[in-house]
Amino acid sequence: MTQDSQPKKPKTPSRQQVYTLLVEVGRSDNDGLPAKSTGAALMIYASGVDEAEAVRETVAILKQADMAPLDVSGYGTLDERLAEGHDISDDERALMARAKAENSVIVVQSTPFYD
Repeated sequence: MTQDSQPKKPKTPSRQQVYTLLVEVGRSDNDGLPAKSTGAALMIYASGVDEAEAVRETVAILKQADMAPLDVSGYGTLDERLAEGHDISDDERALMARAKAENSVIVVQSTPFYD
């Protein structure tokens, strides 16, 4: 039997889920934040097999982008947020689907802090 004629294994369903995270970042050189800001809050959709993995991946990527993550708050998966009564727009759902499909971290919103 050649490699091409072997039966293909059925794809196992992805265990990846998308988590909504709120990350507070401080200042660092080359972080891309406005000059007079003291930091920012970033709303993020991140994929992971669990929330801990999504947080680890998010923090690692933000550090690669010269940002200084200080605190991460998790708001759960799409299903968890819907169960809590959150109103989630079609645009947000599309971004969550993209994060899952691309196994990625997407910064949805950035709100700078000022003194």
